[in-house]
Amino acid sequence: MINERNADFAPRMAVNAVLKSGGIPIILPNSAPENVTDYIDTFDGVLFLGGFDVDPTFYHEEPHMNLGQTYIPRDRFEIELVKQSLLAGKSIFGICRGMQVINVALGGTLYQDLSEDPAAQMKHSQTSPGNLPTHHVNVESDSRLFTLLGERPYVNSRHHEAVKELAPSLRSVAYADDHVIEAIESIDSDQIMAVQWHPENMYKHYTEMQDLFRDFVKRSEKLATQAPQQPLKIVHKIGEAYPKEYFG
Repeated sequence: MINERNADFAPRMAVNAVLKSGGIPIILPNSAPENVTDYIDTFDGVLFLGGFDVDPTFYHEEPHMNLGQTYIPRDRFEIELVKQSLLAGKSIFGICRGMQVINVALGGTLYQDLSEDPAAQMKHSQTSPGNLPTHHVNVESDSRLFTLLGERPYVNSRHHEAVKELAPSLRSVAYADDHVIEAIESIDSDQIMAVQWHPENMYKHYTEMQDLFRDFVKRSEKLATQAPQQPLKIVHKIGEAYPKEYFG
């Protein structure tokens, strides 16, 4: 049985991190995908948070034996929200599941469980308290993330899914030592940054994690004053059968 009460929520720590960075959080309810356009003009940037696994039907796979709980209504809404936000030139920040949703929405795929990835040798689902770091990540020096966190930040880890094939409009900018992708950015613009860990659990004691939220607010302010950038290309349809002209 799907626990719908837990399928959509806004963790207080994420809300507080945005507030502390000078942003004004607007919490959107899960809704039908066709309602996304009603929300677009109410915000300057969108933060995609953690939660249930992304249903593999959205990247044309059958469920793996270790797939966790999914909630298709949230997937549909958030996938549409990614697409419409990009078309409108909004800033996007993804955390954990949020990074995975962004990748799937733009045509990428996931490891439904890290047991599918022969290179994954580290513990990525920590049993220690979530506000404590548990492993390092290696950040590409030419990335926006590098300017915020440096070469080898120490992060927490609470996931069993991971990015497998990157969407063509995204690039990986951080890896764990076992080469699991830990962060992604958009290739040709500053619209997207997403991380696999949970900075909202760490920012109070690890101030560099607050910089991720400050950067999100700063990007949102900057893009809000500009005309929409050339939208990122969405290369294949996910879920519903959208007409070709939908993608521009």
